[in-house]
Amino acid sequence: MDRLDFNEARALTRRRLLSAGVGGGAAMIAARALGADVDLRLPGGPSARPTTSGFPGKSEMILQRIRPPLLETPMEVFQRGVFTPNDRFFVRWHWGDMPTSIDVVSYRIRIGGHVNRPLSISLKQLLNMPRVELAAVNQCSGNSRGLFQPRIQGAQWGHGAMGNAKWMGVSLRHLLDLAGVRGGAVAVRLGGLDKPLIAGAPDFEKALALDHARDGEVMLAFAMNGEQLPLLNGFPVRLVVPGWYSTYWMKTVDTIEVLPAPDENYWMAKAYKIPTAPRANVAPGSKDFPTEPINRMNPRSWISSIADGASYGYDPLLPVEGIAMGGDTGVARVDISSNRGRTWEAATLGRDEGRYGFRRFTARVRVPRPGRVMVMARCTNEKGETQPMEPNWNPGGFMRNCVEPVTVALT
Repeated sequence: MDRLDFNEARALTRRRLLSAGVGGGAAMIAARALGADVDLRLPGGPSARPTTSGFPGKSEMILQRIRPPLLETPMEVFQRGVFTPNDRFFVRWHWGDMPTSIDVVSYRIRIGGHVNRPLSISLKQLLNMPRVELAAVNQCSGNSRGLFQPRIQGAQWGHGAMGNAKWMGVSLRHLLDLAGVRGGAVAVRLGGLDKPLIAGAPDFEKALALDHARDGEVMLAFAMNGEQLPLLNGFPVRLVVPGWYSTYWMKTVDTIEVLPAPDENYWMAKAYKIPTAPRANVAPGSKDFPTEPINRMNPRSWISSIADGASYGYDPLLPVEGIAMGGDTGVARVDISSNRGRTWEAATLGRDEGRYGFRRFTARVRVPRPGRVMVMARCTNEKGETQPMEPNWNPGGFMRNCVEPVTVALT
């Protein structure tokens, strides 16, 4: 897509979206649209989740919660291509009072705080500004939380709270330059249109250090994969923070505030905090350890061509495919093992779509005889960081980081 036509966008968004999954009748509507259960193979608790196609702009997704909606991408979707289709892209909202329609004519992004020229930017103005485009993985901080042991409270995601898209928008730096950042500014806080249902609860807002906000890659995106954003993924404009967890990727952005001091509001000072220890890893039951706001993603990989627990016909050279991500940098290599990590062989990497996106890999694993075989993929990023064999743990269930084995029966 070369341009996102404003008149076309207005025509599409003036329609009021159905309340399925986002309105008061969500439970009844979604229930009628439930499909077969998917077993996420989560230890320590119920692991079956229904699928649903009952949410606006979405095809079949794994239903984790109705309101606010939590929709997980099925693993087989990642086998189909390096970019995650918009209608299968995961959904995660924090507050239940979220927009069910957007008037793109009256919509504004207001820029204020520690700036020389407070601004009110319309969508039409934004669409006429210089554009940037890049591929980046959007991954929930709690992706794979359901695999933590001991179990942790919160959304029990499998591996599908993530997606990779090619994002197009306007760099946050460009907007900040238009407003004129005043001397002494240190951070930029962004907010969106979703609001808490309980009076007094804090608005969902996140902040970036000023230098990070101005790096030229952080953008206000209005398109993903060559199409306008689905409403459930932040239409009309969302923040894209390449290499960082999606808690910073604010949806339906309507405010940008430049701050002369670090942000001490709830969502930065108390929520989404991780141990400062390497890999955010502490022993279960630990307390009073130093913390910091969650930030950069780590390298991960997933085998997508074969399913854990499934049976297949025996092949002495088992084809294996999957996806890998380097975190906040590119994928350098992916290695495969079929003997519980005693030896590793290099996989073949697919096309590099950018250092922040998924990279496909393929391999053929030697299997000497029929029976059960455990296959592992291990990613090493361009910084030399490699997925460890042992999983990390922290009380938030954040930033899981380990090799994810797949065991299959070959008969």
